[in-house]
Amino acid sequence: AALSSLPYAPVESMRALRCFLTKPLHRIWGIFGFVDSFSENLSWFARTYLAINQGPIIAMIENHRSGLIWELFMSAPEVREGLSVLGFVEI
Repeated sequence: AALSSLPYAPVESMRALRCFLTKPLHRIWGIFGFVDSFSENLSWFARTYLAINQGPIIAMIENHRSGLIWELFMSAPEVREGLSVLGFVEI
């Protein structure tokens, strides 16, 4: 969640990333990126990677960098129509 929050809280997200990188990297980073979770207090590190956690990290890094994912999503006619039907208006 910390890294997926990059567009909304860039300072805090980068602080979390720097903190993660001070941990035993071989325990929190693997073939698919960061492990799902860990508890430094319990010396516990997950051995799993959940796509629902990994995917948003990549998308939100790009949204922070360029806004591309949001731009592409919002340009889809189906999305624009759906938002209109729901009463959302562009400001």
